[in-house]
Amino acid sequence: MQGALSQWDGAQPDVLLIEDDDGDALLVEELVADSGVPMGLRWSRSLADALAELEEHMPHCVLLDLHLPDAQGLEALEKVLQRADDAAVVVLTGLAEEQAGLAAVAAGAQDYLIKGRLEPDLFVRAIRYAIQRKHTEQAAAALQAGKLRAEENARLERGLLPRPLLLDESVVVHARYQPGRAQALLGGDFYDVVQTPDGTTHALVGDVSGHGPDAAALGVCMRVAWRSFVLAGARDQQLLELLEQILVAERSRPEVFATLSCLTRAAGEPAVNVVRAGHPGLLVRSRERGVRLEEVPGGPMLGILPGVAAWPVTRVQLTGHDMVMMFTDGLIEGRVGEGPARLGEDGLLEIAATHAHHPPDLFVDTVIRAAETLAASSGGLADDVAVLLLEWNSTT
Repeated sequence: MQGALSQWDGAQPDVLLIEDDDGDALLVEELVADSGVPMGLRWSRSLADALAELEEHMPHCVLLDLHLPDAQGLEALEKVLQRADDAAVVVLTGLAEEQAGLAAVAAGAQDYLIKGRLEPDLFVRAIRYAIQRKHTEQAAAALQAGKLRAEENARLERGLLPRPLLLDESVVVHARYQPGRAQALLGGDFYDVVQTPDGTTHALVGDVSGHGPDAAALGVCMRVAWRSFVLAGARDQQLLELLEQILVAERSRPEVFATLSCLTRAAGEPAVNVVRAGHPGLLVRSRERGVRLEEVPGGPMLGILPGVAAWPVTRVQLTGHDMVMMFTDGLIEGRVGEGPARLGEDGLLEIAATHAHHPPDLFVDTVIRAAETLAASSGGLADDVAVLLLEWNSTT
């Protein structure tokens, strides 16, 4: 019998029949032949043979008899579902076993067929619908997983990118974050700004090695720890020692490390104190002297030499109108042109100097876009980018 379902949409379906009865197996073969639909049909007489077959080759659909010599009822279905998680499963039942078929569908099968009521069109339609239903279930599961992943990323992002804790208007923060084009998950870039009751501004930009939820979660942990330690009075070497202890305790693997720069400016002081742990330098934008790169002395990355590293404190002079731009290495590691050359800190300095006349927000955005444009031939900036521009008013 050949009807409207005789033409299969897409590839020829591959079906594995698990049936120990020769007569029922012959019935299935005749249904396939009478349907006129090209179909690859293979036959296993026992569950053990079928599981071995599934190990070697995954079909589009499994036709499963619930009464096998080595498995009965839902036990057989459970083992097939465990091994053939990408295949649709249609259960074959007897005339008096419709409840068993319904129970099988409730347990994860896509459909059931009653052996004594099979006709070619119905048989082919059931297989087709079962395969489509399996694809729909998989797509829905992937969509739900993607939604949950996006929600988790949003929660992590809120932790990585906080609202600055400012007590007055003496400092203005211009912050930017964007994920790299090479990843769907967040990375470990983070920043924070805190103003303590004495009017001192404390700022942090850091980067945990790696990408994905582990790096992002550790970045959140580092940022929250930094804010807590600063508010508790930790400074400079002691602060970084404490942060390294947190990193070592919380990292998922011993090779994970973090780079960061910490900046402190006391109220009314004409300078900032900078501590750098394996991190890029910072830019100072001055009305009088344009833009300059301050690549102050630093110590090793956190987690590389736990308990023995030292990080010097360097004083950087500012004028009343100077702004300081801190950033992660994603901004400077983009390739420039077709070759292996990267932008680097000197290239970033050149970009910043070109656009130094822009207002602060536009300055930050223009610098990031310029770095992206230069890296366009290699696909754009591959890594996350976090940028923090600090602007103090003239009375500070």
